[in-house]
Formats: sequence, C-alpha cells, structure tokens
Amino acid sequence: MKKGKMKKQAAVLGLLAGLAFAAPAEAADMSCEGKRFVFFPGGPEGGSFASIVYNGAVLAAEHTGCQVDYVWSDWNPAKMVQQFKEAIARRPDGIALMGHPGEAALGNLVDEARSKGIIVTTQNVDLPDSEGKYKADGMGYVGATLYQAGSFLGQGTVKTCGLKSGDEALVWGLLGQEARGQRTKGVIDALEAAGVKVSYLEISDSTNKDAATGTPVFASFAASHPGLKAVVTDHGALTATLGTYLRTAGKKPDEVCGAGFDLSAATAQGIEEGYIDVVLDQQPFLQGYLPIVQLYLTAKFGFAGMNVDTGAALITAGNIDMVAPLAAEAIR
Repeated sequence: MKKGKMKKQAAVLGLLAGLAFAAPAEAADMSCEGKRFVFFPGGPEGGSFASIVYNGAVLAAEHTGCQVDYVWSDWNPAKMVQQFKEAIARRPDGIALMGHPGEAALGNLVDEARSKGIIVTTQNVDLPDSEGKYKADGMGYVGATLYQAGSFLGQGTVKTCGLKSGDEALVWGLLGQEARGQRTKGVIDALEAAGVKVSYLEISDSTNKDAATGTPVFASFAASHPGLKAVVTDHGALTATLGTYLRTAGKKPDEVCGAGFDLSAATAQGIEEGYIDVVLDQQPFLQGYLPIVQLYLTAKFGFAGMNVDTGAALITAGNIDMVAPLAAEAIR
C-alpha cells in the first residue's frame, strides 16, 4: 500500500512539473487592426460640447487602436440622417451616431446597417426601439436619460434659483425634435409642477449651429419680459453663451438665474461670474469614449450593447472648483 501511494504521488508531482514548464497559452488577440468605425460627435467642429465628445472618442481610438472617421453634423437632424446613409454606404465595421432625428427617421436605416453586418450604437440621444431589437448585436446607449435629465435640472433650477409659484422662467429648447425634445419637456414639466409660469422659445437651426446668433433673440425676449426670474437653455452651446446673452440684455450677475446643460470652460466661467447658477453635467467625454469601446468590444468579441446613464450631477458655484480645471481641458 505504501509503495503504491508513493507511486501515485510521484505521478502527480510529475504532472504538475510538466504543466509548470509547458509553453504558456497563446495570449488572446486584443488588436483592433482592420476595424474601421464612423463616429458622430454631433455638433459643429470646434463646438463647446461636441469637442468634448470628440476628445473622448479620440482617446478611446488611441487606447483601442481602432481606425475612426469623424462626421460633424451641426446638430442638424436632417443632416444626421443624410450622413448616416452615407456612412452605411461606406460599409464600416461599426457606426456610433446620435439619435436626434428619432426612430421614425433612423429606425429603417439601423435595420439596413444591421442587414449589412454593420454594428450600430448611440450616444447623447437614444433610439430605444432599435436598441431593444439589436442590443444583443452591440447596440447600446451612452448619455443621459433625456426626460429624467430634464426633470432633474428643472427641479434643481427651482431649488437653486429659489423660484416660487407664479415666477416666470424662459425655457429655450428643442421640443420640435421628436427624441431630443424629451429633455426640454422634462424641464418644462418640472417647472410647471412647481407653479412656475413657463415661456418657451424653440432653438432655431442657425442658433443650434452657432449659439452666438441667438444673442439678439434673447435680448429682445428679456426686454419684453421684465419680470423674468430664470432662463433654462436646453443646449450645451447656448448654456456656454448664457453670460453673453445676459450681459447683452443688460442683466447683472444673479439678476436672472441661469440654468442649462453641460460643462465647458465658458460655462465654468459663467458659474464663477454669477451668470450661470446650475448646470446638469452629462459628462460628454464619456459619450465619446464609451461608444468607441462598445464598437471595439462588439466587433472583436461579440459583446452586447451597454446602456450607460451619464447625466447624474448638478454643478453649481458650490462645487465648480472641483471640475473647472477639467472643463478647461475639454474633459468635463
């Protein structure tokens, strides 16, 4: 018995020794070589919000080694539809787009892309019906939950600005866009639930592309509404321009409470100067970085779509010092 036991032990030790000196298993191929993606930063090249989205995507491309082509859309839904068609025709491995035009305009095109083996994912504005159909094929979403984000900012505006029932607030937004307009609706509903009297302006195509063109529009509105207590801009570039709007309208810091979406260097400065009081930061850098990672993981390893809510924080004068340096670097 003792002799047999010793033989078994020797056999086990020999097996372990063999494993220890065996050639290591071949490492998995993590390269993105040969993969080509198209990415939509959304706005005009150099725009305050779109540039942060772009910076995130560029860093992800560097980290993964994937080839990425960038398409600038001036926040124009019709342009996004045409550019999406053109991107599909180029037959890339994947496309990360913004869903501003909505399901009615984009749903069939997503179907077409998938029929050609192109991975599609979204950022900033979601396409929930398409995501439900193609989640297993890598269609995810990175961005704020739009209506909830609007409601969250609306509630934050009431609290931060000290608004009371009967006070007047301007919401300058994008109700005219099926999907994107849900955030504007969330703001309005939250303000009205608090008894605030809401006046509404639709952001024109020209101001959507270049926020500075909205300066005379706001000045005219403010002149005809002397009792205005607050303004909420549902657009990152307009929020970054709030200081200019209010100064041009002859308003002093904190005379009209300013609220909006997204950080930038100009927005941080507006908070520090007292022209902007509360901003919802939807972390656009992540809206660039994570969709590229999504396309890489799906194209390379077949991962399903991720859904990441990036709109979780309100920025005010009380916490701007923590993130202002990153805003200056176009990271936050």
